[in-house]
Amino acid sequence: MQRISSRNARFQVWQASLTNRTKRQRAGEFLVQGVRPISLAVDNGWPVRTVITDASRPLSRWAQELLQRLPAVERVAMAPELLAELGEKDEVSPELVAVLELPPDDLDRIPVRPDFLGVVFDRPTGPGNIGSIIRSADAFGAHGVIVTGHAADVYDPKAVRATTGSLFGIPAVRAPSQREVLEWVRRSADVPIVVVGTDEHGSVDVFDFDFTQPTLLLIGNETNGLSAGWREAADQLVRIPITGSASSLNAANAATAVLYEVSRQRSSV
Repeated sequence: MQRISSRNARFQVWQASLTNRTKRQRAGEFLVQGVRPISLAVDNGWPVRTVITDASRPLSRWAQELLQRLPAVERVAMAPELLAELGEKDEVSPELVAVLELPPDDLDRIPVRPDFLGVVFDRPTGPGNIGSIIRSADAFGAHGVIVTGHAADVYDPKAVRATTGSLFGIPAVRAPSQREVLEWVRRSADVPIVVVGTDEHGSVDVFDFDFTQPTLLLIGNETNGLSAGWREAADQLVRIPITGSASSLNAANAATAVLYEVSRQRSSV
């Protein structure tokens, strides 16, 4: 077992991966903190490269059992003040941080089934919103999430934390634009997928649209909504009726509201 007590090269690589997307991508790995997210990652078979533990304290039963499940994985004991930095905590270090391998951005990771439900988040700027949408997609039975365009990163620590582990329960894939996603939809011709965009000026209320059919749900950028390309590609634009002084909903809240309606409709069939 390796011990790290100074800001050596390995520590600097991990530290940089917290804030630098390019370095995260180059290293092909990202950091995960928290009992539930790490447990779910291991339960779902995500490749773990390294487990970093606090060199100053004994392991809890959970950590001991986790390490027993990962006998071939590299283990590093780190000084608590350094581990606190990787855990993004000012004073208290986490018991354990896992270094996971980045999965491929392959749309075929998302299963296309007769009851297919996928979510596209177009050009999101907030990693927390990405994480919240992944969490809601998981909660309401979606089969995958696709992030398109120039966007915040799915593997940003803020996004990973906001998923509370759901990132490891359903596939989340990054795609350059709508073109790659639409080509993937066309390849799934045996399951006819309807592409539905959300927009405050949509022509149909979300309650009146039939979401029991295979659906790819589009959620737009937090400020500007859906891109022109996605608007043109949508078979239908739906709106969420709202009252009060609010003119619109946060992107993650809007996605959650629509996903709940999809789940409601499908559960009553």
